[in-house]
Amino acid sequence: MIDKRVSSVEEAVADIFDGATVMVGGFGEAGSPIELLHALIDQGATDLTVVNNNTGSGEVGLAALIRAGRVSKMICSYPRTLNSTVFPELYQSGRTALDLVPQGTLAERIRAGGAGIPAFYTATSVGTPLEVGKERREIGGRDYVLEYALTADFALIKAKVADYHGNLIFNKTARNYSPVMATAADATIVQASEVVPPGGIDPECVVTPGIFVDRIVIVAEPALESTLVAQGASYP
Repeated sequence: MIDKRVSSVEEAVADIFDGATVMVGGFGEAGSPIELLHALIDQGATDLTVVNNNTGSGEVGLAALIRAGRVSKMICSYPRTLNSTVFPELYQSGRTALDLVPQGTLAERIRAGGAGIPAFYTATSVGTPLEVGKERREIGGRDYVLEYALTADFALIKAKVADYHGNLIFNKTARNYSPVMATAADATIVQASEVVPPGGIDPECVVTPGIFVDRIVIVAEPALESTLVAQGASYP
């Protein structure tokens, strides 16, 4: 078995290239890999397409990556939330593109990508602006819209505990998109609060098997997005 530990967040994101598609775990604060995102800002990759539930909060984490001008397109469900002060301005000025995807459809597009399913039909966006330009088909007397799977070059996710081989468990709802993103990316990079030797995680509790994980870095005390936003912090 392969020991997938790396020594730093900088090493973990070193090969993310300009123009890459990057999936980022998190549902607002829950599961947001802030330290990996900040390392990506320092690394310098640009023209990124980012897949996330939202567009970040304040001027830290994902919002900081967007503010730094590194994201050319967001694929998300909630581009504007209470503390999303960065993305709306960039989008309205035409500096960042947006693919708005209903939340359940977004999760299913990612899951389909990881499962090797190229596309699927859903009734979610029928009769809304979100179906414009998409194929519609009647099945069993009901209309459906064709949605294509999503895959990525990299996934950045946050786990509670990992073992050396990449088996993961998450902190309650912080798992959100992370398990499906891990399956849909060519390379999955994980920051974990604790890293244990093989056998340190009950196999019955593993959520994401190590076969879907490429790199693990320990971040023992990860920052909380809400705390940073409340403090008025920004990165860098």
